[in-house]
Amino acid sequence: MELIIGNKNYSSWSLRGWLMLKAFDIPFTETRLALFEADFYSSLANYSPAGKVPVLIDNGITVWDSLAICEYVSETHLGNKGWPADAAERALARAISCEMHSGFFGLRHELPMNCRAKRAVTLTEAALKDVQRIDTIWTELLQKNSAQGPWLFGEFSIADVMFAPVALRFDTYNSEVSNHSRAYVKTVLAHPAVQAWVADAKQESETIEEEEVGLPL
Repeated sequence: MELIIGNKNYSSWSLRGWLMLKAFDIPFTETRLALFEADFYSSLANYSPAGKVPVLIDNGITVWDSLAICEYVSETHLGNKGWPADAAERALARAISCEMHSGFFGLRHELPMNCRAKRAVTLTEAALKDVQRIDTIWTELLQKNSAQGPWLFGEFSIADVMFAPVALRFDTYNSEVSNHSRAYVKTVLAHPAVQAWVADAKQESETIEEEEVGLPL
């Protein structure tokens, strides 16, 4: 398999596709395209008509969109073990993953992913509402499933893949969240795959000015 991604420092969607493969030990090669460079879109057009990263290519099958990639990998390479085994838990995991996939625009705009930075920002009401909603989701799931493991549904799942970039954001901006959520951020940051991603991100030289918001802590 080949995964086409953007900058590791900034591309939260790329992280999701990459982490799905890396965390579940699925062999793949990665092709990195620097976001918004002169040839970014022309190069990306060779892989997908959508014009966005990540893109997964597997035996002639092309899958774009992070959540679609997660679903495809779970179905074809993991026997659907990317989701919780229990039907009710699986439905809930899908619901919160889709909520992350399609919402939280205030958080995305005001807390852009930046693995290299430690920043302070003043959030609008919309972004604060997003942070509080995510904090509530995490806290409720972690309290309920703590006996099964440290992840949102006990064991690592697609839900954790979808929220991993948020954990990185909360670390970058030192977001005020519950103790349960702070512990979860530490769990995400301690994952070997996430550590490898962040290490690579810190070696990148490109800078996207609109992603460098806030004041250094």
